[in-house]
Amino acid sequence: MKQPRKRTSHRLVVEELGQAIVGGEFAVGDILPGDAELAARFNVSRTVLREAMKTLAAKGLVVARARIGTRVQPRASWNLFDGDVLAWHFRAGVDEDFLRHVSEVRLALEPFAAGLAARRATNADISQMMRLAVAMGDAGHSAQTLARADLEFHLRLLEASLNPFMQTVGSLIEAALIGVFRLSNSAADEAEIDRVAVAHIRIVEEIRLRNEEGARSAMEHVIKVGQERLFENLRQRGWP
Repeated sequence: MKQPRKRTSHRLVVEELGQAIVGGEFAVGDILPGDAELAARFNVSRTVLREAMKTLAAKGLVVARARIGTRVQPRASWNLFDGDVLAWHFRAGVDEDFLRHVSEVRLALEPFAAGLAARRATNADISQMMRLAVAMGDAGHSAQTLARADLEFHLRLLEASLNPFMQTVGSLIEAALIGVFRLSNSAADEAEIDRVAVAHIRIVEEIRLRNEEGARSAMEHVIKVGQERLFENLRQRGWP
C-alpha cells in the first residue's frame, strides 16, 4: 500500500530469513545455517548478517546461543504485533482461525480507540477523518485504492485517539488490512464502495457527536461486517 521500503542488504536478509522461518523452511527448533553459508547465500558481510539476526531476535523468531548457533524460537515467542511478522504470515498462507484471531485483536483495540477519539479528537481531526470516509465513496475506486483509503482512515483514527500505544499498534492494523486485501476480490463494485463509505462516515458522525459508545459500536460493526464478507468471499472461491 505504502511506498516500498528501500531494500538494503540488511532488509533483504531480514525479509528472506523471516519469511523462510514463518513459512516453515526452517522449522521451530532448527539451527540456522552458519554465518559463512548465510553470508554466501545473501552475498552480504558478516556484519550485515549479525545485525539482521539481531533484528529477527528482537521480533522473537530466533535466539543465538554460544557454541550452538542461532535457533528458531517456538511460535509462542514470535511477536505477532510486529507488522513484518504478521505480513510474513499472510504471505505464507493463513487459515480461517488465524483471520478470526486477527479480527479479535482488532475488536479489542479499534473500538476503544474510536471511543477515545470521540472524547479527545480535535475538530481538525474530525474534519480529516470525515474527508477520508467520504472519499471512500468515490465511484472510481478499484479494490486496491479502496483498501488504501480504508487503511488511511483507520490509521488516522488511531492517531486521533491521542494514545501513543494505540498509534504504535498501527503497524498491526496496517499489516492486517493489507493481508486481508490480498485475500479479497480484485474488484470493488459500486454497492460495496457505498457500503464501506457509509459505515465509516457513521463512525465519524458518532465521534463528532462525542458519543463514545456510539463510536465504539460503529467501529465494531465495520470490523465484524468486514470479517463476514471476507469469509463469504473466500468460501465462494473454495477456500480453504
